[in-house]
Amino acid sequence: MLKAKMKKILLAGLAVLQGLIGVAQTTDTVSVLTFEEAVKIGLMSSVTLNQQKNQLEVNQVFKNSSIASMAPSVAINGTASRYDGNSFNQQQGRTVNGVADNISVSLDARMNLFTGFSTVNAMKQAARALDAQSYFVKRTSQDVINTVALQYLQVLLDIELLRIARENFEVQDKQLQQIQEFVNTGSRAPVDELNQDALTKAAELQMVQAEITLNNDKALLTQTLLIDPFDEFDVVKPGWDINEISNQNLDPIQMLQTARLNRADYLQAEQTELSNKFGMRSAKGLMAPSIYAFGSYGTAYNYIYDVNLPDSTKDRLGINRPFKTQFTEDNTRLQFGVGVNIPLFNGLQNRANYVQQRVRYDNSKLVTQNTEVLLKNDVQRSRRNFDGAKKSYAVSQAQLHAAEEAYKLETERYNLGVTSLVDYITANRSFIQAQTNFAQAEYRLIFQRIQLEYALGTLKIEDFQR
Repeated sequence: MLKAKMKKILLAGLAVLQGLIGVAQTTDTVSVLTFEEAVKIGLMSSVTLNQQKNQLEVNQVFKNSSIASMAPSVAINGTASRYDGNSFNQQQGRTVNGVADNISVSLDARMNLFTGFSTVNAMKQAARALDAQSYFVKRTSQDVINTVALQYLQVLLDIELLRIARENFEVQDKQLQQIQEFVNTGSRAPVDELNQDALTKAAELQMVQAEITLNNDKALLTQTLLIDPFDEFDVVKPGWDINEISNQNLDPIQMLQTARLNRADYLQAEQTELSNKFGMRSAKGLMAPSIYAFGSYGTAYNYIYDVNLPDSTKDRLGINRPFKTQFTEDNTRLQFGVGVNIPLFNGLQNRANYVQQRVRYDNSKLVTQNTEVLLKNDVQRSRRNFDGAKKSYAVSQAQLHAAEEAYKLETERYNLGVTSLVDYITANRSFIQAQTNFAQAEYRLIFQRIQLEYALGTLKIEDFQR
C-alpha cells in the first residue's frame, strides 16, 4: 500500500516537472518585439522601399552619365578585311586586281561644342530627377514607419482591451460564485443567479472576441514585417510620456512652414516639375543647329597576293613593304576639324519629342499644385484630430475615475443587499466601457501624434526612441 502511494507521488512529481519543462520551452520560443525593432525590420523588409532604393541607384547612374556626356567621346576603331578583286592600293596609288589583306586602326574623338543647350539641360534634368527620387525614398520610408507604428500600436491596444475583458470576466465569474452561495442560503432569488450567469457568459464572449481581434492584428503585423507567422512574439509598450504628448501645443502657421520644408512628397513634386522643365528645354535644343569638333589619328597595313612582278620590281614600286614601315611611317594619318549639323526634317520626331516633354512639364505643374493643397489639408486635419484626441483623452480619464468609484460603491451596496442587480450591472457596464474608452483614447492620442509627424514630413524612428 505504501509502495503504491509512493509510486503515485513519484508519477505526479514527474508530471509536474514535465509540465514545468514544457512551459519553460514554450516561454523560450516566445520572443519580444520592441517598437524600434519592428520599425527597423519593416524598413529592411519593405518591398516597395527596396525597389525605390534600387531606382535611386539607376537615377544616380543617369546623372553621372549626363555629366560625362559633356566630355569628348573617344573610341578606338579597327578593321581587318580581305579583298578579292579590284581594290585601290594606296602604296601604288592605283587599282590592282588580286587578293589583298587590309588592316586599319584609328583613335577617334568627338566633342559637342554647341547643341542648343540640350546637353546642359539634360544634365540638369537628371540631377533634379535624382533629387526627386531621393525624396520619394524618404517619403516611402515614412510610409513604412507610419504603417508599422499604427499596426504595432493597434496590437498594444488589443492587448489592453483583452486585459480589460479578461479582468471583467474574472470579476463576473467571482461574483457569480458569490451569488450562487447566496442563492443556496436563500438570501438571494434564483433569478439573480441566472442574470449574473448571463452577464458572466457575455463577459467571456467579449474576452474571446478580444482575443480573436488581437490574433488578427498580430497576423497583419507579421505580414507587414515579412516575418514567419509561426514564430510567436510579444510586444511591449514603449516608454512614451503620454502627459508630455497631451500637453503639446501646436501653431498652425509654423506647422505649415515645417511641412513645406520637410514633406518629401511635396519636395519630390517640386523637383519632378523642375526635372521635366529642363527636359522640355533639352528637347527644344535638339531642333537647333549643333556644332561639334572631331579628330582622328589612324594607320593601316595591306598585303597584296599574286602580283605578277619580280621581287626586285615589287621592292622598287613599294609593293608589300614591311608591316612596321607601313603601320608606323607610311600609312599614318591625322584628321581633325569642326562640323555643323543643321536639322531640316526628320519626320517631325524632334517636334513630337518636344511636345511630349512640354505636356509632361505641364502635368507635373498640376501635380505640384495638387500636392500643395493635399499638404495643407493634411496639416490642418492632423492638427484638429490631434486637438480632438487630447480632449478625448482628458474626458475619458475623468470618466474612468468616476465610473470606477461608482462601480466600487455599487459593488459594496449590492453585496450588502441595499441595491438591485440591475443597478450593479449598469455600474459594471459603465466601468468596463470607461476602461475601454480610456484605453482607446490613450492610443488614439499616440496615433494622432504619429499622424501629425507624418503630415509634417518629420516622422522618423528617432522620435520614438525615448
